[in-house]
Amino acid sequence: MANPAPFSRYEFMIAWRYLRARRAEGGVSVMTWISLIGIALGVMALIATLAVRSGFRAEFVDTILGANAHSTVYLPPSSITNELTDEVYTVAGTISDYPAAVDRIEALPGVLRADPVVRGQVMASVTDRSNVAEVYGLSAEDLAAIPRVANSETAEGDLARFDTGIAIGVGMARELGVGVGDVVQLISPQGAQTAFGTTPRIATYPVAYVFSAGRYDIDRTRIYMPLTEAQSFFNREGVVDEIQVFVSDPEGVDALTVPLMEALPGGIVWTWRDASGSFLSALDIEDDVMFVILSVLVLIASMNITSGLIMLVKNKGRDIGILRTMGLTEGAILRVFFLCGAFTGVIGTVAGVILGVLLALNVDSIMAGINWISGGGAWDPSVRGIYRLPAELRGIDIAKAVGLSLFLSFIVTIFPARRAARMNPVEALRYE
Repeated sequence: MANPAPFSRYEFMIAWRYLRARRAEGGVSVMTWISLIGIALGVMALIATLAVRSGFRAEFVDTILGANAHSTVYLPPSSITNELTDEVYTVAGTISDYPAAVDRIEALPGVLRADPVVRGQVMASVTDRSNVAEVYGLSAEDLAAIPRVANSETAEGDLARFDTGIAIGVGMARELGVGVGDVVQLISPQGAQTAFGTTPRIATYPVAYVFSAGRYDIDRTRIYMPLTEAQSFFNREGVVDEIQVFVSDPEGVDALTVPLMEALPGGIVWTWRDASGSFLSALDIEDDVMFVILSVLVLIASMNITSGLIMLVKNKGRDIGILRTMGLTEGAILRVFFLCGAFTGVIGTVAGVILGVLLALNVDSIMAGINWISGGGAWDPSVRGIYRLPAELRGIDIAKAVGLSLFLSFIVTIFPARRAARMNPVEALRYE
C-alpha cells in the first residue's frame, strides 16, 4: 500500500463509510447535511430559472413570429398638396405596382411568401364602448397562413367568412363586448379630402372571427380586414402600404435585407429583430445576470462542505493517524476526504436536478395556482405580454447547472482534504 493507485476501491469504501457513520461515531455533521440540502436547492433554482427564462423567450419569439411578418418592406413618406387649399400634407408611401413587387420578392431564395398589406389606425366602437385599433388589410388566403391567428386554440367563428366581415382579437372583443355576428363601427380620421379639410370616414362591419394570438397587445388592438375593403376604407385604391415577408429562417432574416431593398427600389426594410431586438437583448442580459446570481447561491451552499469536512477531519484525527501508520500516503488520505466532499456535491447535485426538472415541468400549473390565489396579480399579461409562464428544459442548461455545481463542490473540497493529508500521524495519535 506504499503506492496505492489513485482513487482505488478502498478509498471510495472509506469515504463512504465516513459519510454513513453516525454523528456520535464522528461521522457526517449537521453542516454536511446543510451543504447537501443547500446545493440541491441551489441547483433546483438554477435549473428552474434557466428553464423559465428559455421558455419565456421561446414563447415571446413564437408570438412575434406567429402573428407578425418576419420582415416588412415599405416606401418612405411623401408630400402632396391639396389643390383646393394649397396645404401640403405628408402621407405614408404607398406601393402601386405591388403584384410585380410581390413576385420579385417571392422569387428570392429563403422567402416563403410575401403579402401585400394596407395598414391604418381607427377608433372601434360599439354603443358606448370604444377602443383604438390597428387595422391590417390583407386577403383571406394570407390571413389563413398566419399561424397564431388561423390556428388559435380559443378562436370563435369561421375564418372562411372573413371576406364578409372582419377578424378581431379576443381582448378587443372583450373590451367592446362583442362576439361573432355582432357589428362594430370603425371610424378613421383619414377620410375624404374636401374644401373644408378632411372628413372622418365611418363604416360598420360584422365580426366574422375572434382570435387569440397569445400576445396581450395584439389581442387587444388588432383588427384584420379584407384587402379590397381596406383599400376602399383607407383611400388606397390600387395601392398597398407595405409588403410583409415571411422567410424559412427567421433567425437569419437580416441576410435578406439587401435583396429585399433591391426587389423594391427605394424601399425600406424593417425586420422583426429591429422591432423586438432591444427587448430580446435585455432578456439575454437578464439571463446572464440571473445565472451569475444563482451561481453565487450554489457557491455559498458549496462552502458549507468546507465547514463540514473540517469538522469531519477533526473527528477522524485518530483514524487518519492509524491509516498513515498502516502505509497510506498523503495522496491517499487527500483522496479519501476529497471523495467525502465530492459525494456530498454529487448527491446534492443529483437531488437538485430531479427537483429542478420537476419544478420546471410544473411551473405553469404552479404559477396558475399562485395567480389564482393572488387574484390575478402574480402574472399580469398587460405587463409581461404573454398569458402564461412557460418553461423549456434544455440539455445545455441542465449541463451548465450540473457542471457549475460539481466544479464548485470539488474546488471547495480540496482545502480540508489537503489539511487532512498533511496531518502528522504522531500528533494525531499523541493523546490516544
